[in-house]
Amino acid sequence: MTASSSVRLDRAQALLGEAVFQSRAKQAAAGVVQALGRPAGAAQCGLGREAAVELGLSERGREIFRELWPEAPAPAELERLRGVLAAWVARADQLDRDRNHFLKAFRQRHGFDRRAYTAEQLAAYEAGLAEVNGRSQDELGLAARALLG
Repeated sequence: MTASSSVRLDRAQALLGEAVFQSRAKQAAAGVVQALGRPAGAAQCGLGREAAVELGLSERGREIFRELWPEAPAPAELERLRGVLAAWVARADQLDRDRNHFLKAFRQRHGFDRRAYTAEQLAAYEAGLAEVNGRSQDELGLAARALLG
C-alpha cells in the first residue's frame, strides 16, 4: 500500500466514523424519546432497538468527503457511497451491540470489579474484548476499501 493510498484509507475510515457519530446522535435522541414512554426501570440495551442511520454529515465529515472526492461524484456513484455508509452504520451498531453483550454476559458471570478477576478470568476478558474489537477494526478496513471502490 502506498503512502497516498494509506492516507485515503485513513480518511475513508474517518468518514465512516463520522457517519456513525452522526447516526449515534440521532439514535441517542430517539432513545430519550422512547425512554419517556417506558415504565421506570424498563431495561433495554443502551443502543436502543436498532441502528439509526443519519447520512447528513457534520462539517468535519463534509471536509473529509471533499478531500476524498474533490470533484462531486456522479449521481450513481453518490448513491453507491450512501449505500456503503448506511451499511457501515448498521454494521458498526451490531458490532457495538456484540461488544456490549459480551461485557454484560462476562460481568454477570464474574462481577464488575476486574481487580477481583483471577488470572484466567482476566485473560478471558481481555481475549474476548480483543476478538470483538479486532473484528470491528477488520470490518472497518473492509468498509473503507468498499467506500473507496
